[in-house]
Amino acid sequence: MPPYEELDPILKLYVEEDYSLDKIVEKGFDRRLVKKVIKMVDANEYKRRQAPVGIKITPRAFGKDRRMPITNRFFF
Repeated sequence: MPPYEELDPILKLYVEEDYSLDKIVEKGFDRRLVKKVIKMVDANEYKRRQAPVGIKITPRAFGKDRRMPITNRFFF
């Protein structure tokens, strides 16, 4: 896991702003680091689906807004 100073901005761009890998890299982040963070977030989507409903703090956060379709075998 990278330090929070590096991780937090990447997560904000990916989860809340819906930026793609390339758009995040254009902001000056290391491609390998961004790819690793995105892979970790996407790989753990199933854990968020198992959790009970929680409060929503930002306009777009984890939860139903973040979920990826699984019925049509959506993969990266």
